[in-house]
Amino acid sequence: MFIRAYLRASTKDQDAKRAEGELKKFAADRQWKIAATYVENESGATLKRPELFRLLADCQPGDILLVEQIDRLTRLNLDDWDQLRRQITERQVLIVSLDLPTSWTMMSVERDEIQGRIFQAINSMMLDVLAAIARKDYEDRRRRQTQGIAAAKVVGAYRGRPEDTKRNDAIMAMLKRGQTWESIRNATGCSNSTIARLAKRVKKGEVTA
Repeated sequence: MFIRAYLRASTKDQDAKRAEGELKKFAADRQWKIAATYVENESGATLKRPELFRLLADCQPGDILLVEQIDRLTRLNLDDWDQLRRQITERQVLIVSLDLPTSWTMMSVERDEIQGRIFQAINSMMLDVLAAIARKDYEDRRRRQTQGIAAAKVVGAYRGRPEDTKRNDAIMAMLKRGQTWESIRNATGCSNSTIARLAKRVKKGEVTA
């Protein structure tokens, strides 16, 4: 059995490794050793998370996926959560989360087959509940943000996020040189939607470098 820690933050300006020390302490207190750590800056509301799926691909049956909170693993809608959960189940990966004490119990006590199935059923139910709460929190924040922007626009106070012209000029220059989108993402941390928007500007000749 290997323990694999998963750390995630939503944006590049957030520290995805913020909870690494807490996960290590949690494992050490139980005399566990974390075999590998997977870190990425991607939204929890999307399945496009290469490090999470690399973690799952590395797992063997019985391995543990350790997270700080369930919302680090998912803020997915129901269909996407079902898809992710199915892959976790098929690989027989156990989820242990610091905000889900039933998952600690499942890994820390001796049990027979019946007890094991009971613990897994309880933990599965709690995972679904916390996943639903994480999704609701995500949708509530998005709704409040949209309402705030709409209110600001009414009074003429909304200006949007300032453009990072230095970064965008560099991306457009890379596009003009024929670099792949993947290499640009890796170099700049920007999203595909940003690259697509800037690619349109390149076609119009708006490259300054």
